[in-house]
Amino acid sequence: MKRNFEIKSLKSVLNNLIDKNSLNDGLNNVKIQSLWKKTMGVNVNSYTTEIYLKKKTLYVSLSSSVLRQELSYGKQKIVDLINEEIGKNLINKIVLR
Repeated sequence: MKRNFEIKSLKSVLNNLIDKNSLNDGLNNVKIQSLWKKTMGVNVNSYTTEIYLKKKTLYVSLSSSVLRQELSYGKQKIVDLINEEIGKNLINKIVLR
């Protein structure tokens, strides 16, 4: 009995699995959360209570109103930094809460 196997790379198999099971949104959320911590640093992270991505909008909850106001001046720069780090244009805008 002869079996025919198609040889595929592990990357293509995982990408198919992710696409078929609609896991992209969850994986992107995890990537964004880790990139936020890496990009913004320890001080901002200590005031960050929640981060999630929904329909190309990044929602960030902060426990400091002063920090929220300060970050609001550089929203586009933050969007550009995170998109550059992730290598895709996942975020169009940020909502600071």
